[in-house]
Amino acid sequence: LHVFPTHSKILSFRGLTEENYFLRYLKLCVRYNFVLSLPFRLSARELRILVRLINSARNQALSTMDEKEVNFLPKPKMPQVGCFRAICDRIPARVVLYFLSWSGFLVSFVMRNDINFALVAMVQDPSSNTTGSDHCSTSSLIVSGTQDNFTSLLNVTLDEESVDAGLLDGEIKFDWDSTVQAVIKSSFYWCYVLSQVVGGVATQYFGTKNVFGWSQFLTAACSLLIPAASDAHYGAVILLRSVQGFASGLTWPAMYAIVGYWIPPVERSRFMSSFQGFSIGIGLTYPLCGFIIAHFGWRQVFYTTGTIGMVWCVFWYLLAYNTPQEHPRITAEELEYIELNVSEDIKNGQGMRVPWRRIFTSLPVWAIGLTTFGRIWVHYTFIMSGPEYMQKIFCFDIQQNGLLSGAPFLCSYLSSVLFCYVADLLMDHKTLTLTNVRKLFTALSQIVPGVLVLLVGYLGYQIVTVLVLWFVAVTFITASYAGAMANIVDIAPNLAGPVLAFAQTIHMTASFLQPLVTGFMVTDSQNITQWLHVFGVSSVVAISTYVIYQVFGTAEIQSWNYPVADPEVTSSDDSAVIANQPMIKVEPGLKFDDDDDEDD
Repeated sequence: LHVFPTHSKILSFRGLTEENYFLRYLKLCVRYNFVLSLPFRLSARELRILVRLINSARNQALSTMDEKEVNFLPKPKMPQVGCFRAICDRIPARVVLYFLSWSGFLVSFVMRNDINFALVAMVQDPSSNTTGSDHCSTSSLIVSGTQDNFTSLLNVTLDEESVDAGLLDGEIKFDWDSTVQAVIKSSFYWCYVLSQVVGGVATQYFGTKNVFGWSQFLTAACSLLIPAASDAHYGAVILLRSVQGFASGLTWPAMYAIVGYWIPPVERSRFMSSFQGFSIGIGLTYPLCGFIIAHFGWRQVFYTTGTIGMVWCVFWYLLAYNTPQEHPRITAEELEYIELNVSEDIKNGQGMRVPWRRIFTSLPVWAIGLTTFGRIWVHYTFIMSGPEYMQKIFCFDIQQNGLLSGAPFLCSYLSSVLFCYVADLLMDHKTLTLTNVRKLFTALSQIVPGVLVLLVGYLGYQIVTVLVLWFVAVTFITASYAGAMANIVDIAPNLAGPVLAFAQTIHMTASFLQPLVTGFMVTDSQNITQWLHVFGVSSVVAISTYVIYQVFGTAEIQSWNYPVADPEVTSSDDSAVIANQPMIKVEPGLKFDDDDDEDD
């Protein structure tokens, strides 16, 4: 039987010989966006017939329908919504979720990176730190004109006297050697990688709202405690940073999981740009911390970032919901739009058992993990090795270095929005298949930076050209969020959290290996030839890992994405057809028979 859930009108579908009457019904569905509910079994042949009928109804003009046809089926009543209806009508709930995600990652990365800058003010400077001055004086003769131009542009930073006053005005400074400082910085990542899988599993059972919200709260609480821990012992700081790393590791799987429930496929690339809030966070951390230290002291850095995190948690608690159906203020029109364009398989996936064995042996998942390993490698070459390269080779001072280190990430957010928007346009106009769109933007995020980072090594002391290529490379890295990173939701919308956890466990190992390899290869940080080797390795890793994704990557929903309760649903073909037909809503537990002759 073919039943519309909002009324009692019933039509026979089985054995239908005349299509005209049913086609009229489908026209009504197209005009009023009715949901086509199928609580019976369909063979593959019958499903193809139904899809063909719907496409036929869409392609025919509906303006010729008379009033009798319009009144044949009453328009369903929409559910009432809560307060602030006028505001909700103007601001879609998906837009609110976008800005919550964007600001959440921004705040998360501010709290993550604040200590990297604050340590400069917390720790006593060595009595002599003039190593490499001969190189800088020689280098300045080589590129004196260019260096002077950049110096004049970058001297709009903080006044040195105000900085010194801020540092020396009753501030306690600790006698921590370089080893202790390195351990404090790296301790964040010890548990960060380990918590990826925990975050994926926790999100399946507790939802994104709880996991993401509490992880941010715990990170903010640790930031507020760091000044007191510093007075006690550096071991306490290491402990708090480890807890912060564990909590922050939960955020990525949690946010990926919510995308499948809220965001239709044609909007996912654009929504993924919200994850680039971390770029703004990195870009703002250094100037923000520098201003606070100069005027209020280093302790206020942690109090400020922790307080910002706590305030953000309040907004998250009030405005975020795991699914559109839970949202009390969403408009009926937006709820209907999401339900019609998000597969029912996704909406019934929360709480399902995670098929870890199938995920671990999935080639598309490994392809995503390995290619993003290459992206993280080249990205961390710019993030972690870049400042040292700028200081030792081009002899920028710390304030100029900080400005140049942060500026590309501010630009990269804008580029990520552009890349994701173009990706959605390509999908919406069916210019490329979803798989080809993902591969195209993954190529832009790895091949282009891979080539440019190699050119940076060969260009030597040509400051202007190097900085231009530096900006362009960092900008193109963000194309991954319309490529492989968005691909995670494509192949497993029900299990985006666990899949991301596994993929992130793979690719975040580059955050450890890249600095280790750089330290092994660069024994003399003023030797530009050694830096060329570092950039060459980054280029090879970025390009070679993309080749793996080009061969094994796909955007088709994997069979293990579905709940175990539906063991016969082992192919993504039928489900992909349904997902691409937003008029069709399949009842929970619906199975498709391959045998056309089976009787119901």
